[in-house]
Amino acid sequence: MAAGPGDRPRRHTVTRVLLQVVTAAALAVNAYVHADLAHAFDRVGQQISQGMLFRLEAAVASLAALLVLLLGRRRPVWAFAFLVSVSALGAVLLYRYVNVGALGPLPNMYEPAWWPKKTASAIAEAVGAVTSLAGFLITGPPRSASTRAGAPRGDKADGAGG
Repeated sequence: MAAGPGDRPRRHTVTRVLLQVVTAAALAVNAYVHADLAHAFDRVGQQISQGMLFRLEAAVASLAALLVLLLGRRRPVWAFAFLVSVSALGAVLLYRYVNVGALGPLPNMYEPAWWPKKTASAIAEAVGAVTSLAGFLITGPPRSASTRAGAPRGDKADGAGG
């Protein structure tokens, strides 16, 4: 028997929940690695240490993971998760391949090597970026009250009809 139109919302929900779990797990790995390594980088930097930045990343990634799990029906949550993941991935790649030097109060975080925790974090950040972007794309914009109530689009109930 072929899938009917009523199966679409269920598949959409299953996909969204799967994306929520995978994205939250990727963000949790990112948070764990940064929190675990923070103490080792406390001496890198003057005004702001690399350890402090790692703790901040861990906190923000943890918040994003929690929000994705609790509020995954909302597009801004997915956008936030994407920004957290892609910015962390961008930073690890930049500081792996480019010796940027110190930027104002930020320390020089150049480290031209891959090691297991760094690699795990980068992979998790890449997965989180892809899955959060997918979550954003499948989570449509908020529907109006009349659309949620079942009024057809273009109906006078939503002000678009004539």
